[in-house]
Amino acid sequence: MNEKWIFPSAAELREMNEEQLRALCAKIRSFLIENVSQTGGHLASNLGVVELTVAIHRVFDTARDRLVFDVGHQSYVHKLLTGRADRFPTLRKLDGLAGFPKPSESVHDAFIAGHASNSVSVALGMARARTLMGENYHVIALMGDGALTGGLAYEGLNDAGESREPLIVILNDNGMSITPNVGGMAKHLSNIRTKPSYFRIKKLWRAATKKNGLGRALYRGVHHLKEGLKKRLISSNMFNDMGFEYYGPVDGHDVAKLTWQLEQARDMGKPVILHVITRKGMGYAPAEENPDLFHGIGPFDPETGLPRAKGKASFSAAFGEALVALAKEDKRICAITAAMQNGTGLDGFAAAYPERFGDAGIAEGHAVAMAAGLAKQGMLPVVAIYSTFLQRAFDMLIHDVALLQLHVVFAVDRAGLVGADGETHHGVFDVGYLRQVPGMQILCPANRAELARMLRSALYDMTGPVAVRYPRGGDGRFTELTDEAVLRPGRDLTLCGYGVTVNTLLDAADALAREGIEAEVLRLRQLKPLEESWKASVRKTGALLMVEECPHHGGVFDEMAADPALDGLKKRVLDLGTGFTQHGSNAELLARAGLDADSIAEAAKALLRP
Repeated sequence: MNEKWIFPSAAELREMNEEQLRALCAKIRSFLIENVSQTGGHLASNLGVVELTVAIHRVFDTARDRLVFDVGHQSYVHKLLTGRADRFPTLRKLDGLAGFPKPSESVHDAFIAGHASNSVSVALGMARARTLMGENYHVIALMGDGALTGGLAYEGLNDAGESREPLIVILNDNGMSITPNVGGMAKHLSNIRTKPSYFRIKKLWRAATKKNGLGRALYRGVHHLKEGLKKRLISSNMFNDMGFEYYGPVDGHDVAKLTWQLEQARDMGKPVILHVITRKGMGYAPAEENPDLFHGIGPFDPETGLPRAKGKASFSAAFGEALVALAKEDKRICAITAAMQNGTGLDGFAAAYPERFGDAGIAEGHAVAMAAGLAKQGMLPVVAIYSTFLQRAFDMLIHDVALLQLHVVFAVDRAGLVGADGETHHGVFDVGYLRQVPGMQILCPANRAELARMLRSALYDMTGPVAVRYPRGGDGRFTELTDEAVLRPGRDLTLCGYGVTVNTLLDAADALAREGIEAEVLRLRQLKPLEESWKASVRKTGALLMVEECPHHGGVFDEMAADPALDGLKKRVLDLGTGFTQHGSNAELLARAGLDADSIAEAAKALLRP
C-alpha cells in the first residue's frame, strides 16, 4: 500500500496534538475522495464525520467498546482507522470491503447496519447485556438526525433514558433542527457545562458529599434546586425529559473539543445524549454544494465532481414520469415515499403536485398507514418504497390495508438484487412476504414501457392492495410491449421467470438452441393471483425450470410445485438459496448463485437428461 495512506493506531491518535489532528483529518478526506472516486460509494456522509470518528477512536477502544452505527453509510472513516485502508480499492466489490459495518469483516464492527433508527435499541441491548454479565465496556450509538424521523428511534430513546444504563448516544446533526427549544439560553448553559472547570468542580462536589448521609442529602437538595432553576430559565428539551443528560450542540469539526466532550460523557455513568453539529460533504466543495448527489455516488472525476459515466434510463424514472402523467388526469392520485423522493423517481411529482406529495421520513410503517387513511377517504395513494425498506411496514400492510381491502398501490422499487449495497439492501424478500398478505395482487413488469401500463392498470383496473415490483436500473434486452406470455416458443422444456430475469432466460434459450434444444421462454406478469399461462406451456413441453431472484422457499415456484399440473413432470427451481447475498455487481452475484445464462442452460440440460 502507498505509504502516504498509512493511518495511525488508536494509541497514536491519543498522542497527537491539534495540528497533527488537523493534518490527519485532511489526509483522511483526501483518501476518501481519491478512493471513492474510483469505486463509488457513500461520500458526503463520510466527509462529514471525519473529526467525529477520529475523536471517537481517541476515547474508545472499538475492539472492546461497542460502537453501533445507525444505517452505517458513514462508517468508512471508522474502517480506515481500524486497519482496513489497504482494502478500500475493493470497496463494495465482490468479496471486498463492505460499504456498511459488518461484524464478520472486523472485530471493530459491533453490529450490522443498513436500515435506520435501530441503533439506540441495539445499543441498549448491549448495555444491558454488559450489566447482566458483569462486564466492563462502553456502548455508543452513532445516529444521524435523519434517523429521528423513524419512530423506532424514539422507542429506543424512551427505554434507554428510563433504564439508567450507562450509554452514549451521539446525535450527528447535519442539517435538521432536533430540539427547537435549544435556543440562546440553552446554548449559554451548554457552554458553561462543557467547560473543564465545571466538571472538575462537579466531581469534587460529588466526592465531598457522598461520604455520609448528610452530605448525600445536601447533594440531592442542591441538585433539585439547580434543576428547578434551570427549568424556570428554559424549557427542558425532550432528551432531558426522557432521562438523558444532554450535552450540546457541539462543533462536530473540532477534534479537541469532541475528544474532551466524549471523555466527559464516558465518565457520566448514565444515559447521555451528545448533540454534534456537522456539515455533510465537509472539505470537498462539490459534495458540500450537492450533498444529496454525493450521498451515494458512482465513480466520478475528483477534480470536477462529475460522474464518469452518464446515467441510464431507469425503472424509477419511468415510474415517476408515468405517475406525473396519471396525476395530471386524476386529482385523487397522491404519492408517498419514505425519505427516498429522488431514489424512487418522485422529484418531478413533488415539484408538479406538492400538495399531493408526502415524504414520511424514515418511517415506512407510518407511510403505509397514512396511505390507508387516504384510501379509506377516497384518494388513490401510490406508496413508493424500496423492497428492503417495505419489510419494515409488514404489520401495516396486513392490519391497515389488507383487513379493509383498501385500494393502495405499492410501487416496490429496487426489487431483486441491488449490487454493491449488499445484503442489507437486496430486495429479495418481497415476493415471499407480499404473497402472504390476503388480497394482495402483485404485478411484475419486464421493462419500463410495461411498468407505465401496469401502473395505470393497478390504479384503475384493480381494487384492493396492489404491488408493482421492479428492479434497480433499466430494461435490458427485452423492450417489447406485448400481452404475450410466451416470449419464445419451444417444445423441449419451459424456462419461466418474471421481471428483467426474462432477459437472462432469452440468452439461455439462445445457448440451448445452439445445442439443438428448443426452450420455451415464459414470463409471468402477475405473481398473485398467479397467471394460469404456465400450465399450458408445461403440459406442452413436459418440463419446467423456474428462475427466481429470491431465497429458496417463499417464491412463486412453491405454488407451482404444489399444483397437480406438475404431477409426474420434470421440475426444478433456480434461486438465490437459503442465505443472504453479499455485495458485488449483479452480474457477479447472479453468476455465483447459478442464475446467469450459462448456468441456467446447464441446469436445463441436466433437467432433460434421463
